[in-house]
Amino acid sequence: MSDNLPGFRPTIVEHFTVEERLARGRAERKAVPRSKHADFAPTLDRSDPIALLESQAVSRAQDLVPIRYGRMMVSPFTFYRGAALVMANDLASTPTTGLRVQLCGDAHLSNFGIFGTPERRLVFDINDFDETAPGPFEWDIKRLAASIEIAGRDRGFTRLERVTAVRSAAAAYRTAMAQFAGQTNLEVYYASLDIDATLEKFRPQVTKAMLARTERTIAKARTRDSMHALTKMTEWVDGSLRIKNDPPLVIRAEAFMTPEFAGRFTEWVHDCLRSYRNTLETDRRQLLEQYRFVDLARKVVGVGSVGTRAWIALLLGRDDQDPLFLQMKEAEASVLEAYCGASAYKNHAHRVVSGQRLMQAAGDILLGWLHVEGIDGVERDFYVRQLRDWKGSAEVEEMVPAGLANYGQLCGWTLARAHANSGDRIAIAAYLGKSDVFDRAIVSFATRYADQNERDHQALCDAVASGRIQAETGV
Repeated sequence: MSDNLPGFRPTIVEHFTVEERLARGRAERKAVPRSKHADFAPTLDRSDPIALLESQAVSRAQDLVPIRYGRMMVSPFTFYRGAALVMANDLASTPTTGLRVQLCGDAHLSNFGIFGTPERRLVFDINDFDETAPGPFEWDIKRLAASIEIAGRDRGFTRLERVTAVRSAAAAYRTAMAQFAGQTNLEVYYASLDIDATLEKFRPQVTKAMLARTERTIAKARTRDSMHALTKMTEWVDGSLRIKNDPPLVIRAEAFMTPEFAGRFTEWVHDCLRSYRNTLETDRRQLLEQYRFVDLARKVVGVGSVGTRAWIALLLGRDDQDPLFLQMKEAEASVLEAYCGASAYKNHAHRVVSGQRLMQAAGDILLGWLHVEGIDGVERDFYVRQLRDWKGSAEVEEMVPAGLANYGQLCGWTLARAHANSGDRIAIAAYLGKSDVFDRAIVSFATRYADQNERDHQALCDAVASGRIQAETGV
């Protein structure tokens, strides 16, 4: 889809020489020395992290908010996964470069993974873009680095093991960016991290146990598609396929309908699908039109996303063995907007889709968006994608030190590729340079921010214990 759509404000693109771009990167070193990225200390007027989380809860499904808090309480790492707004608020007080890219906005370890390309290859990439927005390139790296440090602490790794993993990720980003700076625009655009080739690269460096665990994850990902979801998530009811109820995590849409709305439910769904369909390319629109709607259910997803509305739709094609599961997930304003500027898109789902297409090497063929008045009568933005399309993710809770370092390298390379495609890779590479000054600064930042994250996690636990907020655990 063209970006020249209602609600999009186009910008004028300037073109600079390589020399000018190099000079810009070097000038940024003087404005913001690389060593300054080590800095983090909570300001005296730092916002209350619990108040920030409460501010997000206002627009969310109130029956799900306690589940969100319960999931965040499990550990400092799960708290971190849900605290993107808290960190955005903190990053705004740190030294910030003017080298802007399309940020993921929530680039922690669990938001990377594997999925299938349209050519049916498995690739490694970023897989969550709810918070995507333009901003300083280093913010994504700092969020990734802190997540590695926090995950390492959760796993009981030594200080040296954690430093090695964080430094590996930062170095991988820096060296990959230098490589992309020397490549043509098309070479950068076509770059991707093929899983089979990557596995062969790391094979000599990992133990047999790590290799076996990785191969199992890859094999499992290849089975995670709509057909697999059909066997796990549906049942026959009065001769028709329906999504299984599994409250409170999966609840069929009929439970939320008023009698008045129930009468026009099917019409409403088809209006939603038509609106979404118009955001797809012609060939993909034609593919979608071959499926008929069968059922809809609300599904609780993630940690930080819990409470935002997420629906799964079951559609069938040629027969009941030709399923398509779509996920429709609510998109609200990015947590970055208060600190990096308002979005160019009026529709936040359009923002998510555009950011994902810009940052991913290969995307879901059915990725689109819509704006709709919901079952409750409130207008919201939703982006749509396949629920399962060979998706898989690493089990951070089971990683060994070497595995965490290797995984961090993959994430660092992947961020560099995304940033190189959306920002000035030559200026960023010039800023980072060839030494490890930036890497060491990121290690220091990650340590300091992990300390703060532990304090914030404890503050959440204290807020639940005092009755300030309600949490539902084990869900």
